[in-house]
Amino acid sequence: MLRTFLFSFLFISFSASVISQNYWQQSVDYQMTVNMDVNSFEYSGEQKLIYSNNSPDTINKVFYHLYFNAFKPGSEMATRIISGKDKNKRFSVDINAIPEEEEGRLEVSNVKQEGESLSAEYSGTILEVSLKSPLLPGKSTTITLDFKGQVPKMIRRAGRDSKEGVALSMGQWYPKMAEYDYDGWNAEPYIGREFHGVWGDFDVTINIDKNYVVAASGYLQTPLDYGHGYGGKKSKSKKGKTSWRFIAPMVHDFTWAADPDFIHDTYPGPKGVTLHFFYKNNPDIIDNWKKLQPKTAELMRFFNNTIGDYPYKEYNVVHGGDGGMEYAMLTLITGNRKFGSLVGVTAHELAHSWFQHVLATNEMKHEWMDEGFTSYISKLAVDKILEENKVFPLSGSYSSYLRLALSGFEQPQSTNANRYDYNMAYESTAYSKGAVFLAQLGYVIGQENLSNTIKEYYKSHKFTHPTPNDFRRVAERVSGIQLKWYLTDWTQTTNQIDYGIKEINEVDKKTHITLNRVGSMPMPLDVLINFSDGSNQIQYIPISLMRGEKNNPYKISWTINKDWAWSMPEYLLVIDRPKDDIVSVIIDPTGYMADVNRKNNEFFKKLKRDKAIEKK
Repeated sequence: MLRTFLFSFLFISFSASVISQNYWQQSVDYQMTVNMDVNSFEYSGEQKLIYSNNSPDTINKVFYHLYFNAFKPGSEMATRIISGKDKNKRFSVDINAIPEEEEGRLEVSNVKQEGESLSAEYSGTILEVSLKSPLLPGKSTTITLDFKGQVPKMIRRAGRDSKEGVALSMGQWYPKMAEYDYDGWNAEPYIGREFHGVWGDFDVTINIDKNYVVAASGYLQTPLDYGHGYGGKKSKSKKGKTSWRFIAPMVHDFTWAADPDFIHDTYPGPKGVTLHFFYKNNPDIIDNWKKLQPKTAELMRFFNNTIGDYPYKEYNVVHGGDGGMEYAMLTLITGNRKFGSLVGVTAHELAHSWFQHVLATNEMKHEWMDEGFTSYISKLAVDKILEENKVFPLSGSYSSYLRLALSGFEQPQSTNANRYDYNMAYESTAYSKGAVFLAQLGYVIGQENLSNTIKEYYKSHKFTHPTPNDFRRVAERVSGIQLKWYLTDWTQTTNQIDYGIKEINEVDKKTHITLNRVGSMPMPLDVLINFSDGSNQIQYIPISLMRGEKNNPYKISWTINKDWAWSMPEYLLVIDRPKDDIVSVIIDPTGYMADVNRKNNEFFKKLKRDKAIEKK
């Protein structure tokens, strides 16, 4: 019933543009049971899934991700870490040197379709399974398998025995069906980047020593509370173990963590959401984790108001992992931090609940839509919630992007996440350049239009896998401005923005300001003119590619000039006042246009020195 309701709601809420593109997406429902040995850190389990083919294609084989196989010597990830052109700072361990008992492993056996055995072929972190019966469009099939694995020593995101003492951080731990979409199978090897998953419902039972507390994606079914497995009506024990059962509806991932020393708190979030906090019983961090709880509620309220309502009834902030990593209804974060850092990482990972776990972009292709949009909105949230009141909360993102643009190492934002030559370029492109994309879009179409675009984007594309073009089309409908040029230049090229003031002359008591486009990327210009009598004005110059103009975002005089055609390297701006009346001319006074050379953006009148001072 829940599945029927969610999909009915989902398709009713699709925008006209999505429907007109014959949008479809696959679905998969999981039932899993896993048995964890907390002494050997080995685990085994059973998986049953119902895979629905909503595509127009007949499917003859399926692919699974086996992520834990990356954490072993000789893996593609181990090789890529040492063969990259710069150091991947997210890895402090040489995977090729880890001992066998600390490596990761995930193996599959007894694979069946509708009870018939299937053949399977391993390829590192990918398992290829040929189906006995082709899966026709509009049909579903049941696939079962057994699996066993070993939890790696904490290296990246998931693992055991973290540096802060968390026993188990179980991200991407199970055989995970790869996504099949309009690009075909997304069966990329895992080398430490991000993820892409299939929407579905999860029903997961975790059998673990009864003194452990388990936090997981979804809603706890048994036991009835988190009191070390003893609270309420305790579920059936198996040889000193407790069975923890969770149900997670309409997610594309399932993650859990466990530790015998977890403190568990709840805090009321907005609109009936319960916030859960799991953290180590460490006196040095308890006060900060208590203070974090009301701030998390404020953060969720901020995201509800600026993006749209969080769609689930629970969210978990869990001490674990090796930094911060978002998962469905849950984040793993390191907890031994200063309070500002603790709020900052929680804000970023919580924002991923909207930008990635509801708006599920393909992070191998469009990682910037996930990390960049999240960076943008979380920086604004932290500035407000912590009352930092920064003049320019996104200055760090702009500085990072400009370093990338001027480094000579930049690759187009459309580059596959695995194909970046430099890890630095990937990080700056995904996080910083992605954040600048949104902030700068506000400069192009106006901040109010950007705010409405974000809300409409979420409303019309939640529970789907939106693409950059989907976002562009929403922004165009909201603003009435054409934006193909913006998306193309910013994401598919490394073209740079560089505008300058070439010269200023007086002709017939009017000031002629010659502007020039130095960089290859076109942009509209806001030009601030300050006059000697204390007055000022904004001269707005749209570009012809926009086929429209933004509204005046300033509280000063605003003049719309004729369009600047991109092919024209220069533009003449005429001010109906003599040159001596002008004190300064500034291109983009807000700083939201990511101009790589702002030195040529400003003109200041040279004031005559006082003769008496000169003589002295």
